[in-house]
Amino acid sequence: MTQEETQLQQYVHQFTATAVGYVPSLIKAVFILCIGLIIIKIFRRVITGIMTKNADHDPTLLKFVLDVFTWILRAFIFVAVIGALGIETTTFAAAIGAAGIAIGLSLQGSLSNFAGGLLIILFKPFRIGDYIEAQGQGGTVNSIQIFSTRIITSNNQVVYLPNGTLSNNTIKNFSQEPLRRAEVVLSVGYNSDLKHVKDVIFEVIKHDDKILTEPAASIEIKGLAENSVDLVVFLWAERPKYGSMVSDFYENIKVSFDKAGIEIPFPQRDVHVKHSDKNTLA
Repeated sequence: MTQEETQLQQYVHQFTATAVGYVPSLIKAVFILCIGLIIIKIFRRVITGIMTKNADHDPTLLKFVLDVFTWILRAFIFVAVIGALGIETTTFAAAIGAAGIAIGLSLQGSLSNFAGGLLIILFKPFRIGDYIEAQGQGGTVNSIQIFSTRIITSNNQVVYLPNGTLSNNTIKNFSQEPLRRAEVVLSVGYNSDLKHVKDVIFEVIKHDDKILTEPAASIEIKGLAENSVDLVVFLWAERPKYGSMVSDFYENIKVSFDKAGIEIPFPQRDVHVKHSDKNTLA
């Protein structure tokens, strides 16, 4: 037998001995992994069952809690598995810590968004399905994710709002209250009888079942413009009927004003043409 063959046999023997020695550790690691995955599955079912027993449970909060605790459990299982394989977890944990600091410094914006998402989920300034305006955008909340909130605008565009900025700025929520008030500005000519104008407006309000009688509608003089007297009409409606109520009111007012002979003025200018004396020019 040559020297090369002898060395090859030694390598094979060492590899076999090492592999056999690792079999118990490998079996232990696989066992821990399987048990850990089963525990995660049971944990998710238990938490889901507990939180869904409440009729007013928040699906977004449920998803967030499940995701966070699932990743924490996975981290523990990962450490346990590598420990079972004989890898020094103390050194490994230190390396992970150092890497975590470096990643944290480079992802400060993402961490801010994560914190903002947590604040939104806990304090609930809006929920899925609410119509909001924020950061110059308006739309219906489609999902609240860990780093951003997804809204769908009225023209079916998808907009992602960073949670960090969203949680630290003004949010206008149109869906929290059951009633909404519309402020409709109407302009009439200076020669109009304001009492008659108000009577016509109240008649329109009276025959529109979308406009609530309580709180009652009201009319105020907003100001005297260059070409008109401006009135503001305050109307209350249930939130789902708000848009159609405003549209119908404008249409009914136009028809009623035309029938009553009430002028709706528009900007205009008088142009005076001065003719020169031909004799003077000659």
